[in-house]
Amino acid sequence: MEATVAAGETTEELVEHVDVLIVGAGISGISAACHLRELCPSKSFAILEARDAIGGTWDLFRYPGIRSDSDMFTLGFSFRPWEEQEAIAPGPKILDYLEATAAEHDIRDEIRFDHRVVRAAWASEDALWHVEAVRGGPDGVAGARRFTCRWLSGCTGYFRYDEGYTPELPGVDRFGGEVVHPQHWPGDLDHEGKRVVVIGSGATAVTLIPALSERAAKVTMLQRSPTYLIALPGEDRIAVALRRRLPARLAYALTRAKNIALQMLSYRFSRRFPKLTRRLLRRGVSDNLPPGYDVDTHFNPSYDPWDQRLCLDPDGDLFRAISSGRAEVVTDRIESFTEAGIRLESGAELEADIVVTATGLQLLFLGGIELEVDGRPIDPAAAVTYKAMMLCGVPNLSFSVGYTNASWTLKCDLVARYVCRLLNHMDAGGYAYCTPRPPGPGVELSPVIDLDAGYVRRAVDRLPRQGARAPWRLRQNYPYDVAMLRWGSIDDGVDFAVAPRPAPPGAARPTPPLPA
Repeated sequence: MEATVAAGETTEELVEHVDVLIVGAGISGISAACHLRELCPSKSFAILEARDAIGGTWDLFRYPGIRSDSDMFTLGFSFRPWEEQEAIAPGPKILDYLEATAAEHDIRDEIRFDHRVVRAAWASEDALWHVEAVRGGPDGVAGARRFTCRWLSGCTGYFRYDEGYTPELPGVDRFGGEVVHPQHWPGDLDHEGKRVVVIGSGATAVTLIPALSERAAKVTMLQRSPTYLIALPGEDRIAVALRRRLPARLAYALTRAKNIALQMLSYRFSRRFPKLTRRLLRRGVSDNLPPGYDVDTHFNPSYDPWDQRLCLDPDGDLFRAISSGRAEVVTDRIESFTEAGIRLESGAELEADIVVTATGLQLLFLGGIELEVDGRPIDPAAAVTYKAMMLCGVPNLSFSVGYTNASWTLKCDLVARYVCRLLNHMDAGGYAYCTPRPPGPGVELSPVIDLDAGYVRRAVDRLPRQGARAPWRLRQNYPYDVAMLRWGSIDDGVDFAVAPRPAPPGAARPTPPLPA
């Protein structure tokens, strides 16, 4: 890595240069760094992480029962086998896996913790991104850091880390108990013997309720509308059998291929035969609950399967908690909080000591970084995606966003490998940067995320758009993306440019100013 100081700058204004700058040290950031180590060993890189630890989601969320919402054979990296017994793993084990991967590939020393990227400005005259980060000092006073890079990889996830989504809760100030959001779970919260109401019915609620019910007096899941739920074993018996008979990497690869195929087939089946899928899911729920349970009220959504994500209930934990009486489901709307709990529109009242607002996330594209290309601000909402990993009109920038119908890591690994393909292609051709072209006038555009979930609807006007055909169309299809990103054309819809001429000796090179 190079560190340069321009004339007149102090050491506090040191500009660090790397070939590739990765923003975020979660799953996608670690994947990006490991792929660079393997496929572009001559490239220098650094990872800027806003928090003080790696792991992203798996370090941020600390609520009871936190676990993966997809199997670890596909959530795990393609290049490092998942070796634990569980297919659906608890959060701490996932974090250990990420830590071990970072150590094994020697990338931890390249991470700059407590560096929150606020602005990135591309300058075509030097073919560099000029990146500004805010760093928290030991005395709590923030300081600015500057970086330049040839390629900027946004591995920031897709939601705000500082704040979850909480809807308006009428009268919540009157409530005498505690109100917590799972995204910021208090480490000292004691729920033993308490009455707990969990507002929400998504993956977080489904994970929380069985864990809370082990010690709480009673846990109630309060939902406005039902969610599709499917109970699956927490251990993959085929994976266990393959491990006993085959080398670890081969067993992992075969299990991973099997699970990818099952994910894709079940998704396609659900979209093609929604009524049949609905009946099958309903039957699965009914078989896991006591006879006479009101399945249609509490577990029969009005929308089709995969209009929103299906929720996984490993080993039927939630169903067991309900069947035992330790947990219950109430489908109703909140009229108002009271001093002792929540009054519902039906007139019923739920008494509570603790209310957990498992009401979702706030989507945030590229971590909210302000983008600029040659002095022109880039509005993500007005941009069109290219191969679901770059923005049209924005040079040498990639971002990683996983699938909505499969494991997050599948897409992130593909993006990381494709970026390495691009970098090596540009080196071989003497190119300094590449810029995706827009799909052309008159092309129908649509939201880049096609889920009808509330967290998507709330942010759809702030997210990029996608075109109607490849390579500007996002297909929720891993095999298709493998063909396109690993073996497909690398110059379709992209303009490549050679390196700019060096500035004359003594000429000042403009540096974008820090924001006020």
